[in-house]
Amino acid sequence: MQIVWFKRDLRVQDHAALTAASQRGPVLPLYIVEPDLWQQQDSSARHWAFIAESLHGLRADLARLGQPLVVRQGDAVSVLREIVNAHGGQTLWSHEETGNDWTYQRDLKVGAWCRDAGIAWHELRQNGVHRRLASRNGWATTWDRIMAEPQAKAPALAPLDCAPGAIPTARDLDLAPDPCPERQPGGRARAEACLNSFLTRRAEPYRWAMSSPLEGARACSRLSPHLAWGTLSLREVTQATWQRQTDPELSRNWSQSLRSFVGRLHWHCHFIQKLEDEPRIEYENMHRAYDGLRPSAPDSTRLDAWAMGETGLPFVDACMRCLNATGWLNFRMRAMVMSVASYHLWLDWRAPGLVLARRFTDYEPGIHWSQVQMQSGTTGINTPRIYNPVKQGKDQDPTGAFTRKWVPELATIDDRHLQEPWKAENAASVLGKTYPHPIIDHLSAARSARDQIWAVRRSGGFRQEAKGILTKHASRKTSRRNPRKSRKAAAREDTQFSFPFES
Repeated sequence: MQIVWFKRDLRVQDHAALTAASQRGPVLPLYIVEPDLWQQQDSSARHWAFIAESLHGLRADLARLGQPLVVRQGDAVSVLREIVNAHGGQTLWSHEETGNDWTYQRDLKVGAWCRDAGIAWHELRQNGVHRRLASRNGWATTWDRIMAEPQAKAPALAPLDCAPGAIPTARDLDLAPDPCPERQPGGRARAEACLNSFLTRRAEPYRWAMSSPLEGARACSRLSPHLAWGTLSLREVTQATWQRQTDPELSRNWSQSLRSFVGRLHWHCHFIQKLEDEPRIEYENMHRAYDGLRPSAPDSTRLDAWAMGETGLPFVDACMRCLNATGWLNFRMRAMVMSVASYHLWLDWRAPGLVLARRFTDYEPGIHWSQVQMQSGTTGINTPRIYNPVKQGKDQDPTGAFTRKWVPELATIDDRHLQEPWKAENAASVLGKTYPHPIIDHLSAARSARDQIWAVRRSGGFRQEAKGILTKHASRKTSRRNPRKSRKAAAREDTQFSFPFES
């Protein structure tokens, strides 16, 4: 019997492991609910809610193929051992996973058990990320080739005598309540509808609207949770987009937006590759010269104010409240809120990074921790970008509609001073009463952060280590579908493509 272990690949379409296993014998499709994983600091109830919805859809899809999804709860090795003892499985199939450190260590344990038990474990690639990558040279061209490969067909399955098992709730897993009233729902049907609406109706203004926190909510693809948890494969999305690009009736705006979107699909894997190549960046500064720069223990007052949207900086608070209620922010706002936490509030990136990890429904560890470090200035290869939260509010929310939606306490503040309510004539009637005073002076805090960051960059030995990081992690000349560029330009793009696939 062939055991197919579903992880971040909750679909039957373009599922290479499922298809390959079905060609070798009866298949037991398995999802393991691991309680210890759901007690990790980067896990949340909103993640599980999306996954549970996707598991119900996956179970129905597998049932239509002939064998429903089997769900078991417990330690992965113990569950697999029980399955093998009960059903005689001799081969384990799954996709490669670039998850957090917990899943990495778990996979090492599963691998050791498989070797001891004489179980062959086949891990197949499901995107453009390469395990044990020797060099980044040619990476982008290889990505194009992988994405152009035929999609794996959903196979017919023989029914097995195996109880399907219950799909637990967040409460069953003792997950803390995490109200997210506007969270995107999970499941394959939702994923397909989202992809179709983006490519046929919503994508035309993508290139210009994706920076807007208000317009981006519709103009961005909103496919990121489906890619993060695998209800869609990256190949499916890429090929559908390529096909749409061949439409001779596309307007110039449509063509430019789809071209930008394909670029983001490349960067999706580019950033995951960083964590795959160097798992330590989930916990440690990419460039070690920044070790000890910020206090290791976060200022809990500042962290809590930032997390709850109570900093007194209206645009930052609007973004964090939006995230708390929806599980989503557009790419520029993700970069800004992390920048404010790291520079203006001078918090070590790990603590605010965990807050964001729990609240992003589309939490993808590889993208997340690479970007958290980038926006905190600790990679050593990216120019520090210290966002001015007042200017960002004025630039990205010029009408104030987004800020007013999420920070209604400022209803009596006039538009001219919305992003700087402390300058309003009626500031005294609002600040400190219905809305907090700013917890920091954002201009002086930015100056202090800039001085300290650049002092590190000028220190001895900094450039030599940065050169090694650039060689290992920076992008190379782009694929045949994009213009050629120098390594220096590629490093600049690493900075420009903040949170490359959040949309």
